[in-house]
Amino acid sequence: MTIYSKFSDVELTSFLVKGDHMAYEEIYNRYNALLYIHAYKKLGNREQAQDIVQEVFITLWAKHKELLDIVNMGGFLYTCIYHKILDLITHQDINRKHISQLSTYLRSKNSNTDFLVREKQLTVIIEREIAALPSKMRQIFELSRFKHMSHKEIAEQLDVSEETVKKQVKNALKILRNKLGLFVYLVFLLRF
Repeated sequence: MTIYSKFSDVELTSFLVKGDHMAYEEIYNRYNALLYIHAYKKLGNREQAQDIVQEVFITLWAKHKELLDIVNMGGFLYTCIYHKILDLITHQDINRKHISQLSTYLRSKNSNTDFLVREKQLTVIIEREIAALPSKMRQIFELSRFKHMSHKEIAEQLDVSEETVKKQVKNALKILRNKLGLFVYLVFLLRF
């Protein structure tokens, strides 16, 4: 029976290239704990360190026929661990960026949705108060604010004096300011 613990890394590598399971097991026993400690120091996470070490050994066996040029098995395994750690950190950074972008997007969507809901509610309130104005006053007010007609144009269209139009618009604004409150009234003025 061959005792693999007596072989050098170079000899074990040559056996491993030929598919020798016992050589693979000896390499695993020699380096598993050392690689784990190294990975843990870099990552500070036991599970991630264990996963990375296992991935390296799985890859080692999967590609054992390609290891002909390896003269320093320890250096090769540490390099593999280093690259796996870099891949993991890069992947985590990308995930954090995606999560941050998604969070920002969701916050902006919620803000936009809140704004749209509030704007719609405000519009309904304003429209309701305009509809409650006396008929002639409402007609003059709507021509002034929504059709953007001048007092003179409204007076000619409705066959009333410009002074009447001016007074009706002024009274409508006063009624709306009292019913809607100052803030809503100012928003209304800015929009229309």
